[in-house]
Amino acid sequence: MRTQVGIVGAGPAGLTLAHLLHLERIDSVVLEDRSREYVEARIRAGVLEQGTADLLREAGVGERMHREGIVHEGVYLQFDGERHRIDFDALTGKAIVIYGQTEVVKDLIEARLATGRPLLFEVEDVSVHDVESDRPEIRFRHDGVEQRLECDVIAGCVCRPSIPAGVLREFSREYPYGWLGILAAAPPSSDELVYAHHDRGFALLSLRTPELGRLYVQCRPDEDLDEWPDERIWEELHARLGLTGWTLTEGPVLEKGVTGMRSHVVEPMRHGNLFLAGDAAHIVPPTGAKGLNLAIADVRVLAEVLADWYRTGRRDTLDGYSQRCLRRVWRCEHFSWWMTSMLHRSPDADLFELKLQLSQLRYVTSSEPAMRSLAENYVGLELA
Repeated sequence: MRTQVGIVGAGPAGLTLAHLLHLERIDSVVLEDRSREYVEARIRAGVLEQGTADLLREAGVGERMHREGIVHEGVYLQFDGERHRIDFDALTGKAIVIYGQTEVVKDLIEARLATGRPLLFEVEDVSVHDVESDRPEIRFRHDGVEQRLECDVIAGCVCRPSIPAGVLREFSREYPYGWLGILAAAPPSSDELVYAHHDRGFALLSLRTPELGRLYVQCRPDEDLDEWPDERIWEELHARLGLTGWTLTEGPVLEKGVTGMRSHVVEPMRHGNLFLAGDAAHIVPPTGAKGLNLAIADVRVLAEVLADWYRTGRRDTLDGYSQRCLRRVWRCEHFSWWMTSMLHRSPDADLFELKLQLSQLRYVTSSEPAMRSLAENYVGLELA
Protein backbone atom coordinates (compact mmCIF):
# COMPACT_ATOMS: atom_id res chain seq x y z
CA MET A 1 0.00 0.00 0.00
CA ARG A 2 1.08 3.59 -0.55
CA THR A 3 -0.12 6.88 0.93
CA GLN A 4 1.19 10.32 1.67
CA VAL A 5 0.58 10.38 5.44
CA GLY A 6 0.19 7.27 7.58
CA ILE A 7 -1.69 7.98 10.81
CA VAL A 8 -1.42 5.58 13.74
CA GLY A 9 -4.36 6.02 16.11
CA ALA A 10 -8.02 6.91 15.51
CA GLY A 11 -8.53 9.09 18.53
CA PRO A 12 -9.45 12.76 18.20
CA ALA A 13 -5.89 13.72 17.21
CA GLY A 14 -5.52 11.17 14.42
CA LEU A 15 -9.03 11.66 13.06
CA THR A 16 -8.80 15.45 13.13
CA LEU A 17 -5.46 15.33 11.34
CA ALA A 18 -6.89 13.00 8.68
CA HIS A 19 -9.81 15.36 8.08
CA LEU A 20 -7.65 18.49 7.90
CA LEU A 21 -5.34 16.75 5.43
CA HIS A 22 -8.34 15.68 3.34
CA LEU A 23 -9.41 19.33 3.09
CA GLU A 24 -5.91 20.06 1.75
CA ARG A 25 -6.27 17.16 -0.76
CA ILE A 26 -3.54 15.20 1.00
CA ASP A 27 -4.08 11.44 1.11
CA SER A 28 -3.82 9.48 4.36
CA VAL A 29 -4.52 6.08 5.88
CA VAL A 30 -5.71 5.86 9.50
CA LEU A 31 -4.93 2.73 11.53
CA GLU A 32 -6.55 1.87 14.88
CA ASP A 33 -6.00 -1.26 16.97
CA ARG A 34 -9.37 -1.04 18.73
CA SER A 35 -12.82 -1.67 17.29
CA ARG A 36 -15.01 1.17 16.09
CA GLU A 37 -17.50 0.35 18.85
CA TYR A 38 -14.80 0.66 21.52
CA VAL A 39 -13.43 3.93 20.15
CA GLU A 40 -16.90 5.48 19.99
CA ALA A 41 -17.80 4.39 23.51
CA ARG A 42 -14.77 5.26 25.64
CA ILE A 43 -15.50 8.12 28.01
CA ARG A 44 -12.89 10.86 28.00
CA ALA A 45 -12.73 14.65 28.17
CA GLY A 46 -15.70 16.90 27.61
CA VAL A 47 -14.45 20.52 27.68
CA LEU A 48 -13.57 22.12 24.34
CA GLU A 49 -11.59 25.33 24.23
CA GLN A 50 -12.88 28.15 22.06
CA GLY A 51 -10.17 27.45 19.47
CA THR A 52 -10.95 23.72 19.36
CA ALA A 53 -14.66 24.36 18.83
CA ASP A 54 -13.89 26.96 16.15
CA LEU A 55 -11.58 24.57 14.32
CA LEU A 56 -14.20 21.80 14.23
CA ARG A 57 -16.78 24.25 12.87
CA GLU A 58 -14.40 25.62 10.24
CA ALA A 59 -13.47 22.08 9.18
CA GLY A 60 -17.13 21.22 8.60
CA VAL A 61 -17.42 18.66 11.41
CA GLY A 62 -19.03 20.86 14.07
CA GLU A 63 -22.69 20.82 13.08
CA ARG A 64 -23.83 18.42 15.81
CA MET A 65 -21.52 20.06 18.34
CA HIS A 66 -23.11 23.43 17.49
CA ARG A 67 -26.56 21.91 17.93
CA GLU A 68 -25.99 19.81 21.06
CA GLY A 69 -22.93 21.33 22.75
CA ILE A 70 -23.45 23.47 25.85
CA VAL A 71 -21.68 26.82 25.86
CA HIS A 72 -20.27 27.93 29.22
CA GLU A 73 -18.99 31.47 29.68
CA GLY A 74 -17.33 30.79 33.03
CA VAL A 75 -16.54 28.34 35.83
CA TYR A 76 -16.89 28.42 39.60
CA LEU A 77 -14.12 28.04 42.17
CA GLN A 78 -15.44 26.92 45.56
CA PHE A 79 -13.54 27.04 48.87
CA ASP A 80 -14.18 27.96 52.49
CA GLY A 81 -17.90 27.44 52.00
CA GLU A 82 -18.19 30.05 49.23
CA ARG A 83 -18.51 29.82 45.44
CA HIS A 84 -16.82 32.37 43.17
CA ARG A 85 -17.42 32.75 39.42
CA ILE A 86 -14.64 33.33 36.89
CA ASP A 87 -16.36 35.14 34.00
CA PHE A 88 -14.59 34.00 30.83
CA ASP A 89 -16.66 36.15 28.51
CA ALA A 90 -16.07 39.39 30.43
CA LEU A 91 -12.36 38.67 30.92
CA THR A 92 -11.44 37.27 27.49
CA GLY A 93 -14.45 37.52 25.17
CA LYS A 94 -14.29 33.73 24.77
CA ALA A 95 -16.13 30.67 26.10
CA ILE A 96 -15.85 26.89 26.31
CA VAL A 97 -18.15 24.21 24.90
CA ILE A 98 -19.22 21.13 26.84
CA TYR A 99 -19.29 18.32 24.28
CA GLY A 100 -17.94 14.86 25.07
CA GLN A 101 -14.84 13.51 23.38
CA THR A 102 -16.85 10.44 22.43
CA GLU A 103 -19.19 12.67 20.44
CA VAL A 104 -16.28 14.45 18.75
CA VAL A 105 -14.87 11.07 17.73
CA LYS A 106 -18.23 9.89 16.36
CA ASP A 107 -18.52 13.03 14.25
CA LEU A 108 -14.98 12.65 12.93
CA ILE A 109 -15.46 8.97 12.07
CA GLU A 110 -18.61 9.81 10.11
CA ALA A 111 -16.74 12.55 8.28
CA ARG A 112 -13.84 10.23 7.53
CA LEU A 113 -16.06 7.49 6.15
CA ALA A 114 -17.85 10.04 3.97
CA THR A 115 -14.53 10.89 2.26
CA GLY A 116 -13.99 7.29 1.19
CA ARG A 117 -10.41 7.43 2.41
CA PRO A 118 -9.10 4.43 4.42
CA LEU A 119 -9.92 4.07 8.12
CA LEU A 120 -8.99 0.62 9.39
CA PHE A 121 -10.10 -0.63 12.81
CA GLU A 122 -8.83 -3.69 14.71
CA VAL A 123 -5.39 -3.69 13.11
CA GLU A 124 -2.78 -5.78 14.88
CA ASP A 125 0.99 -5.81 15.38
CA VAL A 126 1.48 -2.23 14.21
CA SER A 127 5.14 -1.16 13.88
CA VAL A 128 6.90 1.69 12.13
CA HIS A 129 10.16 1.35 10.21
CA ASP A 130 12.75 3.44 8.35
CA VAL A 131 11.47 6.70 9.82
CA GLU A 132 14.83 8.39 9.13
CA SER A 133 14.45 7.67 5.41
CA ASP A 134 12.26 9.44 2.87
CA ARG A 135 10.07 6.32 2.61
CA PRO A 136 9.04 5.36 6.14
CA GLU A 137 6.84 2.32 6.45
CA ILE A 138 4.09 1.02 8.73
CA ARG A 139 3.68 -2.73 9.03
CA PHE A 140 0.53 -4.28 10.43
CA ARG A 141 -1.95 -7.11 10.14
CA HIS A 142 -5.60 -6.54 9.22
CA ASP A 143 -8.24 -9.21 8.74
CA GLY A 144 -5.48 -11.79 9.07
CA VAL A 145 -3.41 -10.33 6.24
CA GLU A 146 0.10 -8.93 6.76
CA GLN A 147 0.39 -5.49 5.14
CA ARG A 148 3.01 -2.82 4.54
CA LEU A 149 2.10 0.83 4.15
CA GLU A 150 4.71 3.07 2.54
CA CYS A 151 4.37 6.76 3.43
CA ASP A 152 6.02 10.13 2.97
CA VAL A 153 5.58 10.82 6.70
CA ILE A 154 4.00 9.08 9.68
CA ALA A 155 1.89 10.77 12.33
CA GLY A 156 2.20 8.72 15.48
CA CYS A 157 -0.60 9.43 17.92
CA VAL A 158 0.19 6.24 19.87
CA CYS A 159 3.59 4.98 18.69
CA ARG A 160 6.23 6.71 20.83
CA PRO A 161 7.83 3.33 21.77
CA SER A 162 8.90 2.96 18.14
CA ILE A 163 11.51 5.69 18.57
CA PRO A 164 14.98 4.33 19.53
CA ALA A 165 16.19 4.81 23.08
CA GLY A 166 18.19 7.96 23.66
CA VAL A 167 16.48 10.05 20.97
CA LEU A 168 13.84 11.60 23.21
CA ARG A 169 14.15 13.43 26.51
CA GLU A 170 11.32 12.66 28.89
CA PHE A 171 9.98 14.88 31.69
CA SER A 172 7.49 13.45 34.18
CA ARG A 173 5.72 14.11 37.44
CA GLU A 174 3.49 11.65 39.28
CA TYR A 175 0.78 13.00 41.58
CA PRO A 176 -0.15 11.30 44.87
CA TYR A 177 -3.85 11.31 44.09
CA GLY A 178 -6.33 10.43 41.38
CA TRP A 179 -9.92 11.10 40.39
CA LEU A 180 -12.81 8.78 41.03
CA GLY A 181 -15.25 9.78 38.30
CA ILE A 182 -18.86 8.87 37.72
CA LEU A 183 -21.29 9.37 34.87
CA ALA A 184 -24.75 9.75 36.39
CA ALA A 185 -28.25 10.04 34.96
CA ALA A 186 -28.70 13.28 36.84
CA PRO A 187 -29.47 16.75 35.44
CA PRO A 188 -26.70 19.24 36.25
CA SER A 189 -26.98 20.95 39.63
CA SER A 190 -25.10 24.03 38.41
CA ASP A 191 -25.24 26.14 35.25
CA GLU A 192 -21.43 25.88 34.94
CA LEU A 193 -18.56 23.69 36.14
CA VAL A 194 -17.68 23.83 39.83
CA TYR A 195 -14.10 23.20 41.02
CA ALA A 196 -14.17 22.66 44.77
CA HIS A 197 -11.31 22.77 47.29
CA HIS A 198 -12.28 21.00 50.52
CA ASP A 199 -10.60 19.59 53.62
CA ARG A 200 -11.71 16.10 52.52
CA GLY A 201 -10.20 16.56 49.07
CA PHE A 202 -10.99 18.05 45.68
CA ALA A 203 -14.31 17.60 43.87
CA LEU A 204 -15.56 18.62 40.44
CA LEU A 205 -19.11 19.01 39.23
CA SER A 206 -19.30 18.79 35.45
CA LEU A 207 -21.78 17.47 32.89
CA ARG A 208 -22.05 15.86 29.49
CA THR A 209 -25.62 16.69 28.45
CA PRO A 210 -28.65 18.33 30.09
CA GLU A 211 -29.52 14.84 31.37
CA LEU A 212 -26.08 13.43 32.25
CA GLY A 213 -23.75 14.62 35.00
CA ARG A 214 -20.01 13.94 35.17
CA LEU A 215 -18.68 14.24 38.72
CA TYR A 216 -15.34 13.54 40.38
CA VAL A 217 -13.86 13.21 43.85
CA GLN A 218 -10.18 13.15 44.71
CA CYS A 219 -9.00 9.71 45.84
CA ARG A 220 -5.87 7.57 45.96
CA PRO A 221 -4.46 6.76 42.51
CA ASP A 222 -4.71 3.04 43.33
CA GLU A 223 -8.20 3.26 44.84
CA ASP A 224 -10.21 0.04 44.97
CA LEU A 225 -13.61 0.71 43.37
CA ASP A 226 -15.16 -2.00 45.54
CA GLU A 227 -14.62 0.34 48.48
CA TRP A 228 -16.73 3.00 46.78
CA PRO A 229 -20.39 1.98 46.54
CA ASP A 230 -22.63 4.60 44.98
CA GLU A 231 -23.87 5.75 48.38
CA ARG A 232 -20.35 6.61 49.53
CA ILE A 233 -19.60 8.53 46.34
CA TRP A 234 -22.72 10.67 46.70
CA GLU A 235 -21.95 11.23 50.37
CA GLU A 236 -18.50 12.59 49.50
CA LEU A 237 -19.86 14.74 46.68
CA HIS A 238 -22.45 16.26 49.02
CA ALA A 239 -19.78 16.95 51.64
CA ARG A 240 -17.25 18.50 49.27
CA LEU A 241 -19.63 20.44 47.00
CA GLY A 242 -22.37 21.31 49.49
CA LEU A 243 -23.41 24.91 50.14
CA THR A 244 -26.20 26.39 52.22
CA GLY A 245 -29.29 26.81 50.05
CA TRP A 246 -27.91 24.69 47.19
CA THR A 247 -28.75 21.07 46.40
CA LEU A 248 -26.74 18.47 44.51
CA THR A 249 -28.96 16.44 42.20
CA GLU A 250 -28.44 12.68 42.43
CA GLY A 251 -29.23 9.98 39.90
CA PRO A 252 -28.34 6.42 38.92
CA VAL A 253 -24.61 5.91 38.43
CA LEU A 254 -24.06 4.62 34.88
CA GLU A 255 -20.26 4.36 34.93
CA LYS A 256 -17.45 4.78 37.43
CA GLY A 257 -13.69 4.56 37.30
CA VAL A 258 -10.44 5.80 38.81
CA THR A 259 -7.93 7.84 36.83
CA GLY A 260 -4.39 8.39 38.07
CA MET A 261 -2.80 11.79 37.52
CA ARG A 262 0.54 12.55 35.93
CA SER A 263 2.36 15.09 33.82
CA HIS A 264 4.59 13.83 31.02
CA VAL A 265 6.33 15.49 28.05
CA VAL A 266 8.78 14.18 25.46
CA GLU A 267 11.15 16.33 23.42
CA PRO A 268 11.40 16.61 20.51
CA MET A 269 7.98 15.67 19.10
CA ARG A 270 9.62 14.38 15.94
CA HIS A 271 12.16 11.79 14.86
CA GLY A 272 13.00 11.80 11.17
CA ASN A 273 9.71 11.53 9.30
CA LEU A 274 7.78 10.34 12.35
CA PHE A 275 5.80 13.14 14.00
CA LEU A 276 4.32 12.66 17.46
CA ALA A 277 1.01 14.22 18.49
CA GLY A 278 -1.45 14.02 21.36
CA ASP A 279 -0.87 11.51 24.15
CA ALA A 280 2.18 10.10 22.37
CA ALA A 281 3.94 13.40 23.08
CA HIS A 282 2.40 14.70 26.31
CA ILE A 283 0.01 13.93 29.14
CA VAL A 284 -1.51 16.46 31.53
CA PRO A 285 -3.53 16.02 34.72
CA PRO A 286 -7.20 16.58 33.88
CA THR A 287 -7.73 19.54 36.22
CA GLY A 288 -7.06 22.13 33.52
CA ALA A 289 -9.12 20.38 30.80
CA LYS A 290 -6.17 20.47 28.40
CA GLY A 291 -5.58 16.90 27.15
CA LEU A 292 -7.99 16.80 24.20
CA ASN A 293 -7.39 20.44 23.36
CA LEU A 294 -3.62 20.02 23.27
CA ALA A 295 -3.99 17.04 20.92
CA ILE A 296 -6.16 19.06 18.54
CA ALA A 297 -3.68 21.95 18.67
CA ASP A 298 -0.83 19.57 17.77
CA VAL A 299 -2.51 18.24 14.65
CA ARG A 300 -3.69 21.67 13.60
CA VAL A 301 -0.03 22.70 13.45
CA LEU A 302 0.98 19.40 11.85
CA ALA A 303 -1.64 19.69 9.11
CA GLU A 304 -0.50 23.25 8.43
CA VAL A 305 3.20 22.40 8.10
CA LEU A 306 2.52 19.29 6.00
CA ALA A 307 0.30 21.26 3.62
CA ASP A 308 3.03 23.90 3.27
CA TRP A 309 5.63 21.21 2.59
CA TYR A 310 3.53 19.55 -0.12
CA ARG A 311 2.86 22.95 -1.75
CA THR A 312 6.38 24.36 -1.63
CA GLY A 313 8.78 21.48 -1.00
CA ARG A 314 10.38 23.50 1.82
CA ARG A 315 11.27 21.59 4.97
CA ASP A 316 11.85 24.50 7.33
CA THR A 317 8.20 24.55 8.45
CA LEU A 318 8.37 20.80 9.08
CA ASP A 319 11.52 21.34 11.09
CA GLY A 320 9.73 23.90 13.26
CA TYR A 321 6.80 21.62 14.17
CA SER A 322 8.16 20.37 17.48
CA GLN A 323 9.27 23.76 18.75
CA ARG A 324 5.94 25.39 17.88
CA CYS A 325 3.95 22.69 19.64
CA LEU A 326 6.16 22.47 22.71
CA ARG A 327 5.74 26.16 23.53
CA ARG A 328 2.03 25.56 23.93
CA VAL A 329 2.52 22.16 25.59
CA TRP A 330 4.66 23.56 28.40
CA ARG A 331 2.27 26.48 28.98
CA CYS A 332 -0.60 24.00 29.33
CA GLU A 333 1.50 21.68 31.49
CA HIS A 334 2.17 24.57 33.85
CA PHE A 335 -1.47 25.64 33.96
CA SER A 336 -2.64 22.08 34.62
CA TRP A 337 -0.02 21.61 37.37
CA TRP A 338 -0.99 24.96 38.92
CA MET A 339 -4.72 24.19 38.96
CA THR A 340 -4.04 20.71 40.33
CA SER A 341 -1.70 21.93 43.08
CA MET A 342 -4.04 24.72 44.12
CA LEU A 343 -7.16 22.56 44.43
CA HIS A 344 -6.05 19.12 45.67
CA ARG A 345 -5.07 18.05 49.19
CA SER A 346 -1.84 16.08 49.29
CA PRO A 347 -1.83 13.04 51.61
CA ASP A 348 1.03 14.52 53.65
CA ALA A 349 -0.15 18.15 53.48
CA ASP A 350 0.17 20.21 56.66
CA LEU A 351 -1.74 23.30 57.77
CA PHE A 352 0.90 25.56 56.23
CA GLU A 353 0.20 24.13 52.76
CA LEU A 354 -3.54 24.46 53.33
CA LYS A 355 -3.17 28.14 54.21
CA LEU A 356 -1.09 28.70 51.07
CA GLN A 357 -3.77 27.09 48.90
CA LEU A 358 -6.53 29.18 50.45
CA SER A 359 -4.46 32.34 50.03
CA GLN A 360 -3.94 31.54 46.35
CA LEU A 361 -7.64 30.86 45.84
CA ARG A 362 -8.61 34.12 47.52
CA TYR A 363 -6.15 36.01 45.32
CA VAL A 364 -7.34 34.34 42.11
CA THR A 365 -10.98 35.14 42.88
CA SER A 366 -10.39 38.75 43.99
CA SER A 367 -7.74 40.08 41.59
CA GLU A 368 -8.88 40.87 38.06
CA PRO A 369 -5.42 40.24 36.51
CA ALA A 370 -5.26 36.86 38.30
CA MET A 371 -8.78 35.97 37.14
CA ARG A 372 -7.88 37.00 33.59
CA SER A 373 -4.79 34.81 33.63
CA LEU A 374 -6.84 31.79 34.70
CA ALA A 375 -9.53 32.59 32.12
CA GLU A 376 -7.05 33.07 29.26
CA ASN A 377 -5.40 29.74 29.95
CA TYR A 378 -8.67 27.88 30.45
CA VAL A 379 -10.41 29.05 27.27
CA GLY A 380 -7.19 28.43 25.32
CA LEU A 381 -4.30 30.54 24.15
CA GLU A 382 -3.78 31.33 20.48
CA LEU A 383 -1.52 29.04 18.47
CA ALA A 384 2.07 30.23 18.11
